[in-house]
Amino acid sequence: MGKAITSSQNSLTVRDNRTSKTYEIVIEDNSIPATAFKAISAAPEEGEREENETSKGLRVSDKGFLNTAVMRSQITYIDGEAGGTLLSGYPIEQLALHSTHLETAYLLIYGSLPTKSQLEVFQGEVMHHSVIHTEAEQFFRSFRYDAHPMAILTSAFAYLGSYYSEANPSLQGFYPILHSLFTKGSPESLAAMDKQIYRLIGKATTLAAMAYRVRQGRDFVTPPTGLSYTGSFLYQMDHLGQENYKPNPVLEKALDVLFLLHADHELNASATTVLQTGSSLVDPYSAIAAGCASLYGPLHGGANEAVIRMLISIGSPANVPAFIEAVKKREKVLSGFGHRFVIFSDPRSFIVRKTADEVFKVTGKDELLETAMALHEAAMNDEYFIKRKLAPNVDFWCVGLIYRAMGFPLDFFPVLFAVPRVVGWLAHWRQMMLQPGGVKIWRPRQIYIGSSKRAYVPIDDRIPINGQGPKPISHSG
Repeated sequence: MGKAITSSQNSLTVRDNRTSKTYEIVIEDNSIPATAFKAISAAPEEGEREENETSKGLRVSDKGFLNTAVMRSQITYIDGEAGGTLLSGYPIEQLALHSTHLETAYLLIYGSLPTKSQLEVFQGEVMHHSVIHTEAEQFFRSFRYDAHPMAILTSAFAYLGSYYSEANPSLQGFYPILHSLFTKGSPESLAAMDKQIYRLIGKATTLAAMAYRVRQGRDFVTPPTGLSYTGSFLYQMDHLGQENYKPNPVLEKALDVLFLLHADHELNASATTVLQTGSSLVDPYSAIAAGCASLYGPLHGGANEAVIRMLISIGSPANVPAFIEAVKKREKVLSGFGHRFVIFSDPRSFIVRKTADEVFKVTGKDELLETAMALHEAAMNDEYFIKRKLAPNVDFWCVGLIYRAMGFPLDFFPVLFAVPRVVGWLAHWRQMMLQPGGVKIWRPRQIYIGSSKRAYVPIDDRIPINGQGPKPISHSG
């Protein structure tokens, strides 16, 4: 029998029924350290697999990070049940009303709203670093005419890192410097981080605009001076040689609001990918490219594109009832409702609806809006969706409709998600580089369920296993 332990109020008492031992695990910030379970070990049962490593302590199984905290963060807090989002403590709806994307970027990265002079420096550096080396034109022209813009953008972020050897810890000489380029917190280290942050935020719009224009068969546009972040982006995309051309200010402001709303959303799949990759101390350009690749997936960055395709497939409000029934029979997929983390209405969705109204005054109302409103009304009054807490998320309420009204092609929607999300990725990356105790490479455990140790079988003695192995495919040409 294990020694009795008096449990304090801020601890968890665990009794292992295999050994009758009791363990006390400290609770801090309503969390317990997974490594504490390594102390809970037992002798293997008779016939138990060695690979279970029972004598080495318990492992915590959590497929898909359903309830595992991997960081202590000061950046973003999302109340999934109440639907609130705080960026460094500020409600996102207040920031969307009073702030700008770059001002919010400063907040996320440095933890406080900037003074006027601080914002001028930050904006000036970001915009100064928006220009791309002329050799990049050849890189972009090397893609096929029908290459997906997210494939181009992902490649471009990685390509960008090849220009800045001083940003790559692997190229900094002997071992201590390799480890401390971004992690020591010295003035030199912080300045090196700032420079890469300026470059990545500044060049994100330029790379995206180049990915757009190469698909259109247009010449590339040098980033202009004197325009806002989103104004410069729209200029680079749409300028066709007109004298004194300036983007529509309503569309410029709308895009800035959408960029602000998409700048960060806590540890989503792409942010986690950036941290996983960055934990090896790779250069930030490679880490951002990895995040961009993660965002490319249809379960993440492709959601607002999926909403538009769904609305197009429905066609008109008259077809909504039949579509709803098909969804309930699992014959159709309902895009834009529900969220892995946000259970009830996303506060960003209300801001997006207001922004959509402003945009539609300029562009005209998208005919799909009536279909979207009919679908929203039907779903929100149907017991099937009410029971499952499937409320419309930010992707449903008009983000795609706004982008469509502004003339962006459907496959460019994920790019419009990636460009502002670079800010959030960099904020989390910087926080990890400067965290107390330094950076530890992320190396999750597994539960091995494969074959136990077995003897090698010569090829002539092997027996084929039904259903396993590669199958031949047809070849063209």
